[in-house]
Amino acid sequence: MRLWPIERHPAQEEPEGDWRVWLLMGGRGSGKTRAGAEWVHESALQAPRLRIALVAETLGDAREVMIDGVSGICRIARGQRPEFEASRRRLVWPNGSMAQIFSSEDPESLRGPQFHLAWCDELGKWRHPQETWDMLQFALRLGERPQALVTTTPRPIPLLRALMADRGTVLKRIKTADNARNLAAGFLEAMAERYGGTRLGRQELDGEMITDRQDALWSRDRIEAVRQRLPAPLSRIVVAVDPPATASSQSCCGIVAGLDGAGRAVVLADASVTGASPAGWANAVVRAFRRFDADRVVAEVNQGGEMVPAMLRSIDAVLPVTMVRATRGKFLRAEPVAALYEQGRVTHAGSFPELEDQMCDFGPDGLSSGRSPDRVDALVWALTALVLDRRGEPKIRGV
Repeated sequence: MRLWPIERHPAQEEPEGDWRVWLLMGGRGSGKTRAGAEWVHESALQAPRLRIALVAETLGDAREVMIDGVSGICRIARGQRPEFEASRRRLVWPNGSMAQIFSSEDPESLRGPQFHLAWCDELGKWRHPQETWDMLQFALRLGERPQALVTTTPRPIPLLRALMADRGTVLKRIKTADNARNLAAGFLEAMAERYGGTRLGRQELDGEMITDRQDALWSRDRIEAVRQRLPAPLSRIVVAVDPPATASSQSCCGIVAGLDGAGRAVVLADASVTGASPAGWANAVVRAFRRFDADRVVAEVNQGGEMVPAMLRSIDAVLPVTMVRATRGKFLRAEPVAALYEQGRVTHAGSFPELEDQMCDFGPDGLSSGRSPDRVDALVWALTALVLDRRGEPKIRGV
């Protein structure tokens, strides 16, 4: 187990002066989480009976990353080690300081409690970023100077851009390479060889805020304009699947979308999975189908052929599956779907960072961040089935 370096990187040191938000943006493995854990633990020890909010994308992330992770609070704690009370979702120090965990999936849970400090991890991935942040601001009302630390890999969502421009924010940046001494040998070299100089590498390794691609079919402003939190009742729901190309592939992208009473499509979930076996991704598709009480699975079969429906029906023999086969390029298929967004005929019921990143970096070359846009593919199939082909069953083999 590596110990915290004697000399921290300057970006990991708490800013001086009167600040309300410390925004630490950095690459993967740059030491952001360690900086957050150290700041929370040191603050808790210095001020007995401190009240702290720990906010992550999900409650699982709050515990697995911020508390119990390799760089989490309980792993780095020295002196008075805190104890996690799982049933009450809180971390308690011997001196009376306490930290509660919260999820961006439930902004309303921040109503009621009050805090001196907050640590917000991976804000760029939050499900309901603006609503969660707003509720947190009302809860930061204890002490003379309530403060929040935000540790995140940058994504150009409106909230992060607003925080960067706020006069009460101190912005610090850190690169993955700045934490080289605590990373596996060869990791940086491998990442630089594969992603060096790409948009994805600049964002995920160098911690740069990458704005929308100029020739992309979608923009973040447009996606933000059509976002709504609570969709109306839906009349039809599909799970669109871009399955692995071969039986040995380890990822499957699935987008769940429905149709409301006004004829608008509503993107409900990004149900994509990675690191799954063929049976694993097929199970994930069936779980999404059942969770959303969907009417049909729409599965692309260009690569997997008959293996795709066979795999799905090995899990659920009566699963309604429509097979679709692309005969045009990705960009040409996506253009009419992008037009639906421009016409206000699609909404997003929440934030889907990985999907939206692909959308805003998808251009005429048919690539997103230099890679095949698998999530966008699934989105296109879903919205084509729901809106562009309204003749009963989604008969879209020739799209």
